[in-house]
Amino acid sequence: MTTSDHGAPLVGAARSGLAGLVAEPPVDFAVRVLRRVGVPRDAYDTYVRLDAAVGGLFVAASPEAVTGAALDTGGLTAAAFEALHRSRTRRSAVRSVRPFPGVATALRTGRARRLPIDLSPLSPVDRAVLQAVRTVPFGQLRPVGWIAREAAAAPEAVAGALARNPAAVLVPCHRVTYDNGSPCDAGHLPEVGDALRAAEGIDLQRAAELYRAGVVLLGSDTTRIYCHPTCAHARRITPPHQVPFRTAREAGRAGYRACKSCRPVSA
Repeated sequence: MTTSDHGAPLVGAARSGLAGLVAEPPVDFAVRVLRRVGVPRDAYDTYVRLDAAVGGLFVAASPEAVTGAALDTGGLTAAAFEALHRSRTRRSAVRSVRPFPGVATALRTGRARRLPIDLSPLSPVDRAVLQAVRTVPFGQLRPVGWIAREAAAAPEAVAGALARNPAAVLVPCHRVTYDNGSPCDAGHLPEVGDALRAAEGIDLQRAAELYRAGVVLLGSDTTRIYCHPTCAHARRITPPHQVPFRTAREAGRAGYRACKSCRPVSA
């Protein structure tokens, strides 16, 4: 066998050199292959991993809409997300480098209400509940009773719908509380919900203090309008002008009108 000057087999050196040429394929290699062989884009979903306030977020999409999203805070891997997505939608998700238009902006701003999200695999009740959740503004909270009213659903159906949310973070279930003011973190771990709320500047401790004091709604004695405590308008009421109410009926009897923005409902 031919050897080098030092006696090492040349075949070993060649093998070592070839090993140095091995490289990982690009992230979107599978997408490129599918495109090259002519597989229609609407035959599969693509997904990316983006940074969210609490870690990584896998986001899958068809050409028309987001079809699923899941946090990797529990150790979710790309392969596990692909399997989860397939079980939910019966569609394959292929890794890509290009997110669905608007997703990155929605994550950065916390405003995903206009982002197309496909909730069609869910029941009509679950869809209605999650669509109501999507209307809760960034940095605000709404109680289960409010969500139920907006969705024309039974209050007891809300928690189950939150737990089945297929688009974590993008459908902001962390903005829902029980009617006593405590977080309704049915779709993720409480510490995840706390981190998401903190990232939006929501003072959950202050909200809890108000509920413990029996303050469900806040009115302004200058505008004679009452709101949910986390409503943007309520946060502008200075302490000397805050008027607490336990119910919407109580506020109405005092001559106050409901805020047209947060459309409060008594807990």
